[in-house]
Amino acid sequence: MKAFLALSRLIDSVNSVVGRAAAWLILVAVVVSAANALIRKLFSMSSNAWLELQWYLFGAVFLLTAGYTLLRNEHVRVDVLSQHFSPRTRIKIEIFGVLLFILPAAIVIMWLSWPIFVDAFIHNEQSSNAGGLIRWPAKLLIPVGFALLVAAAVSHLIKCVAYLLGLCADPTQVADSESSELQLADEISRIATQSERASPRGKS
Repeated sequence: MKAFLALSRLIDSVNSVVGRAAAWLILVAVVVSAANALIRKLFSMSSNAWLELQWYLFGAVFLLTAGYTLLRNEHVRVDVLSQHFSPRTRIKIEIFGVLLFILPAAIVIMWLSWPIFVDAFIHNEQSSNAGGLIRWPAKLLIPVGFALLVAAAVSHLIKCVAYLLGLCADPTQVADSESSELQLADEISRIATQSERASPRGKS
């Protein structure tokens, strides 16, 4: 079981790095959206490429953070019944849900989306909109995102079994911490402060 827990920690580390990096794409999408709207209003100019870039960025955030969201137990749960059960019973329900729902669905989508990406990549599929972007990067996000979700589900399953064996804490408990939005805001503030201190003006 120690080897499985080590694998779980590795998966969690990968999903944490990818999830935190992908969260910054929200800021990029906001900047692109604001700039596109400003240019359209001021200069009556627009581009399908910029509009599609926004869709790509939002898609990337949704898909690449799915595994990270599961890691942090922030997916929507319906706990009307399970909240009345004992912790061990809830974990058994969790294992049942992962094996019967999350893993099969995620694996099927990952498997079926890969040929779609390959076909788009081979044929260098372009957007049907004038001046739009190539399509294969967006289609690649689907199998990659669901692969991360499959890995996160496997990690979660390992931790659930380990909990029943008394080897780790309850993996369904959400840690008492700041929300993701506040953490992102704190990170932006921290980087801005470091930039000010590193600038010549900040050193004087």
